[in-house]
Amino acid sequence: MNSGSLRFGIAAALMLATALVLQAHSRSEFFPPRASLNSLPQQIDGWTGTDSVLDQETLDILGPGEFLMRDYENKSQPESWINLWIAYFPTQKTGDTIHSPNHCLPGAGWVPTSREVVQITRPDGSSFPANRYVVSKGDDRQLVLYWFQAHGREVASEYWAKYYLVSDSVHMNRSDGGLVRLMTPMLEGESRDAAQARLMKLGSQFIPLLDSYIPR
Repeated sequence: MNSGSLRFGIAAALMLATALVLQAHSRSEFFPPRASLNSLPQQIDGWTGTDSVLDQETLDILGPGEFLMRDYENKSQPESWINLWIAYFPTQKTGDTIHSPNHCLPGAGWVPTSREVVQITRPDGSSFPANRYVVSKGDDRQLVLYWFQAHGREVASEYWAKYYLVSDSVHMNRSDGGLVRLMTPMLEGESRDAAQARLMKLGSQFIPLLDSYIPR
């Protein structure tokens, strides 16, 4: 069995186990108050965001949740737009769990050429882990950062995200959670670190706001 098939098998088994545990935990679920994703500021430090409308087929695949797909542009660097994707599920007890970009990006034709976990630094100096991918399609390259976020916790691993989903369902009576993903085209000859630094000029602005949309 190759590594890709092994990872898929582990992920499938973990998703099944997660669904069984969540369904067995039948207490009335707690839904914390939160702001709607579409209220996330469209104007952030010189960046202007434009929302995309998801088609019904995509919404059916994603399942019940709230989703934001937005492209931010800055007139000072028009060639370097940034795509923001946030998926939030108020509950994952029905089996509708977060779709990892690790599976979705290849399905959209983007081939990962490098993958690693990096530390994202918040404005207050603290940090958290995130996945950093370079993906390619033909001659185009993009840098991707994504992480799973729930209850004041950010993790890179989808397996740890599933573990905390079960644990928090038992101890907090909550199964809500979200995924945050940032993408930007890599300029010719641009390094991963340089592309990430450019990406985080916007990312560092909205990360402190996320607790209002993905509640602690």
